[in-house]
Amino acid sequence: MKKNLLFGFATLIVLVCSTVGMQAKTFVGQKFNWVCEDTVFKNPYIDEDVILTSATGLKVHYMHGGFDDGTHFSFYFPTTRKEYAGRFIQYFTPFPSSEKTGIGLLGNDEDMATFAVSHGAYFIETNEGGILDFSDPSTRRESSISAYRANAACAEFSRHIAKKLFGTSKRPYGYCFGGSGGAYRTTGSMEMTNGVWDGAVPFVLGSPNAIPNVFSVRMNALRVLHDKFPMIVDALEVGGDGHPEKGLNAQERAVWEETCKMGFPKYSWYGFRYMDQHGFVATYSGCCAMDPVYFSHDFWEKPGYEGYEADSLLKANHIQQEGVILGFYDQEMCEKMQLVSPADDNGEGNADRATRNMGANNGQPRALALNTVFPDVFFMIGDLIIKSGEAKGQTLQMHGVHDNLAILSTVCPASTIAKLKVGDTVMVDNSRALAALYMHRHFIPGPEYYAWDQFRDAQGNPIPPQRPMLLGPIFTQGAGGCLPTGNINGKMILLESLWDREAYPWQADWYRNNIIKNKGQQFCDDNFRIWFTDRCTHGGVDDATQVINYMPIIQQALLDVADWAEKGIEPSPTTTYRVEDSQVIIPADATNRGGVQPSVDLTIEGKKRYESKVGQEVMVHVVASCPKGTGRIVRAELCLGEPFDLYSRGPKGNAAVLMAPPAHYVDIDLSKAQYSEDGTRVEFDVPVKYGDVGTYFPTVRVTNSRSGQPETFAQIQNVGRVRLIVEL
Repeated sequence: MKKNLLFGFATLIVLVCSTVGMQAKTFVGQKFNWVCEDTVFKNPYIDEDVILTSATGLKVHYMHGGFDDGTHFSFYFPTTRKEYAGRFIQYFTPFPSSEKTGIGLLGNDEDMATFAVSHGAYFIETNEGGILDFSDPSTRRESSISAYRANAACAEFSRHIAKKLFGTSKRPYGYCFGGSGGAYRTTGSMEMTNGVWDGAVPFVLGSPNAIPNVFSVRMNALRVLHDKFPMIVDALEVGGDGHPEKGLNAQERAVWEETCKMGFPKYSWYGFRYMDQHGFVATYSGCCAMDPVYFSHDFWEKPGYEGYEADSLLKANHIQQEGVILGFYDQEMCEKMQLVSPADDNGEGNADRATRNMGANNGQPRALALNTVFPDVFFMIGDLIIKSGEAKGQTLQMHGVHDNLAILSTVCPASTIAKLKVGDTVMVDNSRALAALYMHRHFIPGPEYYAWDQFRDAQGNPIPPQRPMLLGPIFTQGAGGCLPTGNINGKMILLESLWDREAYPWQADWYRNNIIKNKGQQFCDDNFRIWFTDRCTHGGVDDATQVINYMPIIQQALLDVADWAEKGIEPSPTTTYRVEDSQVIIPADATNRGGVQPSVDLTIEGKKRYESKVGQEVMVHVVASCPKGTGRIVRAELCLGEPFDLYSRGPKGNAAVLMAPPAHYVDIDLSKAQYSEDGTRVEFDVPVKYGDVGTYFPTVRVTNSRSGQPETFAQIQNVGRVRLIVEL
C-alpha cells in the first residue's frame, strides 16, 4: 500500500514458528471450539503462525487464517502477555483489499501493525470477505458482508484466539478505523453492530451524496479554470491579495463560486497540478448504467441541461472521433512517456491512492495508437467504443488522449482488452464524461445538504431539471453496507481534513448533525468528537511544504478513544469551527480551538509578505501553539523551497499526475526558543536568505508530542509559510 497509509510490503524475518513465553503449540491446523453468530462465516482456521521482527527489532506474533467462505484475516499479536494491554485495533480499507498490507512491519511512523503492538494492542486486517477487482463484477459480494459482517466475524474470532494465546478470560476491547470508503465502513460498523467494537476513528468521511458529486464539481472546475489556477493559487497563498476571483470572466467566476459553495476547500487548489479522476474511475461506469438516459440523451437533447445549451468551451471539449488501431502501449511504456501515473506497489487500501491500482490489466495494453490525432483539450475520462473486430459493440473506459494515443483506464476488463487487434476501428467519445461534470446540478439531495442551497429557489425547490433518483446513496450503501444515520454504538472520534478534495470537510458537520438528531445533544457530547486537521488532504502528501500526513493524528485518536472507552478519560474537545457557504473555518491559533493539531504562524517584521535583496539575511519569526492538554512542540524544521512558478499550469487532464519536487527540511535548534510556562506555546526566530531573485515561501514544520518528548508514533504536525520576494 502507499507509504502514507498502509504500510507496504518489506522483507520479513521469520524467527520461529511458535510464540515466545506463552503457548508453545502452533495454532496451525487446530480445530476451534468457536461458532460465529453470523452463519456465513464457518470453520475458522489458522494456516500461518510465526514470529516476525519489524525493522525496529520489535517481535510480533503473526497469524494468518480465514473462514471457508473466502474471508481471510491477519492478526499481529504482542509476543508476551506482559506486552498485551487487552485491546485490538482493526483497519478497514477503502474497498475490499488484501489482508496482508501491514505485513512489511517497516517500523516507521506509518506502520500501524508496529504501532498497535508497541502500544499493547494486537492489530487486525482482513480482505473484508474477498478482494474486490473493479474490472470483474463477479468479485463483488453482498454489501453488508464486505462493509462490516466479515470484519465483525474476524474481530470476534480474534477475541477467541487472544484469550487462548494470553491465558485470560477477559474480553479484549476493540477499536476500528478506516478512511474514505473505509470511513463509510467504520461508521456503518458502529451503527449496524453492537458490542463488536468499543470505539472508532473514521477519517476523511463523506456523506451519502459525496459520490459522484465531489468528483463532478472538481473535474468541472479543472476544465473551466485550468489556465487561471496559477493566479488563483497566488491570490490565496500567504501574502496574496485574497481575491482569487479577480481576472476571471463571467463563466469562470460562476464556476469558481459554485465550487466554493459546494464545499471544495479553496486553499487546496495549490495542488491543481496533482489532481486526477481519483475515485470517479471506479464510479463513472456505474453512474452511466444507473441513469443512461441522462448521459446519452437528456443532457444533450433537453432544454435546461448544459449540453443542450452548450457554451463554446463545452463544445470545444467535446470529442467524437473514430480511428483505426495501429499498435499498443503497455503500462511501463505509458509511464516512460508520462501519460499515466506509476502504478503504486504499496497503494492498496490507501485512502487517496487506492484507485491507482484498480483493475487487473497488468501486462495488458494501457494505450492504443490510432491513425488519427486528437485535439489538445481537457479530457480526464471518457469512452472507447469498439466498432469492429472481436470486441465489436463493447465499450472501454478511458483515462485520456494524447496526440494519436487513446489511453485506457485501469478498470478496463482484461478480457475485453485482449480481444483488441491492430486494424480494429474504435471511436473515442467523451459525451457521457462531459455530462458527468454537471451531475451535482441535476441530482440534488434534501435540504439538510446545505451545499446545494445555491441551486434552490426561495421555496427550497431545485432550479435545474432533476433526475428521478439520487445515485450517491446507492454508492454509499455499497461501501458502508448502510446509509449513515449517526446511530452509533460506542465512542467515536471523527477526523476530517480541512483541505480534502474528495470528502469536503462540511460533511463531518453533516454527520455530527445526524448524531444530534437521532441520539441527542447529550449523547453526542458524551460519545463523539470531530477533530479537523488543517493543511491536510484526503491522503497522500503531494507537496510537503503545503500539507502534512494525517497518520500521526489517527494514531493519537486511537489511543485517546481507547482511554475514553476503557478509563473514561475524555479526549480533547471537538475542534471549534463554523461553516460559511459550506467552507469550514477554524480559529488560527490552536491554544483554545480543541482537537490535537498545533498551529504555526510565520512573519517577517510582522508581515506576511516581505521584500528583500539577493543575499540579504532576514529573520522569520515563528509562533507555534498546541491545544491545551495535548503536549508540546518538540521539533521544528525549515524548508527554504523553490521559487514560485506562477505560469506552470500542469496537464489538461490527459497526462500523468505531477508531483511537487521533494521538500528539503533541516532541523531548527529550539534550545533557545521561548516556551510558555505550560509548554503549549513556543516562539523563536530563524534566519533565511536566498541567492537568486524570485518569490519564495520559507516554510516551517512543527511537531507536537503528547509526552513532551520526540517519539516514533503520534507526532502531530502542521506547517506555516511566509512570502518573501527577493530582488536584485
